[in-house]
Amino acid sequence: MTKDARQVPTGENVILDSGEAVSQRQYDILRIVREQGFATIDALARQFDVSAQTIRREIIRLDALKLLQRFHGGAGVVEPAVRPAYAEKRLSQTDAKDAIGRRAAELVPDGAAVFLDVGTTVEAVARALAARGGLTIVTNSLPAAMLLAAGRPENGPYSEIFVTGGSIHGPDGSLVGDTTQTGLARFRCDVAVIGFSGIDETGALMDFDLHKVAAKQAMIRAARMVVAVGAASKFIRSAPVRIADLPEIDRLVTDRMPPRHLSEAAEQAGTRIVLA
Repeated sequence: MTKDARQVPTGENVILDSGEAVSQRQYDILRIVREQGFATIDALARQFDVSAQTIRREIIRLDALKLLQRFHGGAGVVEPAVRPAYAEKRLSQTDAKDAIGRRAAELVPDGAAVFLDVGTTVEAVARALAARGGLTIVTNSLPAAMLLAAGRPENGPYSEIFVTGGSIHGPDGSLVGDTTQTGLARFRCDVAVIGFSGIDETGALMDFDLHKVAAKQAMIRAARMVVAVGAASKFIRSAPVRIADLPEIDRLVTDRMPPRHLSEAAEQAGTRIVLA
C-alpha cells in the first residue's frame, strides 16, 4: 500500500502510517480509490451494501483527513498541488495515451483538415495520424509536428503540415501568442483535437495555462467537430482556467467511463463518450 494506507488493526479501527485512526470501511474505501484512481458514491454504496448517504459521510471524513479528494458524485486520489512537469507527463500512462491516440485518430475522416492541440495525449494522436497521409494538419505543437513529419507514409500521399508560429511556451514545445492566433485564424478544419488538464463539477474542460487555452478556444471555434482527449485520471482533477463547456465538445475520448455525474452531464450536452 501507499503511504497513509498501511493497515494496522486495533480493535475496530485501522491505524494508518500517518497515525490517523479510521474505520475498516473507511480504510477499504481508501484502498479502492487509490487502486482505481477514483470511485463513485453509487458504486461504493453497492459494493458495501449501504446507503449513498453513509458512503458520503465516510468520504467527507477521509477528505477532512486529506487522505482522498472529495468531488461531486464520488472521491479520487489527492492530487499534488504542483502541476506535473512535461517530462513526467510524457512517461505517465503511456499505454492509455497510446490507446486514446489511436481511437481518436479513427474519428478523423480520410482527407480531413485537422487542428492538433498541444500536450502528451494529443501527441499520441499525432503518432497515430502520422502514417495515414492525405490529411491537412494545423498545429501549434512542435513535438506533434515533428512526430507527423517523421512518420510520413512511404507510399501514398503525404499529409500537409502547417505549424502556426508563435512564441515557444514551456518545455512541451507549445506555440502561443498573437502570431499563433493569427495562424489559426487562417484555417477552418473538419476536426479539432483538444487536450485538457482536468474537468470541473459541471463537466467544463479546464487547463492550467491561460496562454494555451486561448489557442484551444480558437481551434474549437473554427472546427466542425471537436474531439477532446484525456485519460480518466483527469476526471477527478480540476484546473484554474476554463477551456470549454461540454456542449462545445462533440466527442470525449478516454480510457474509462467517467463518474456518473459527468456521464449524465455529457449525455445532456450531446457529448458522445468514446472509450479507447
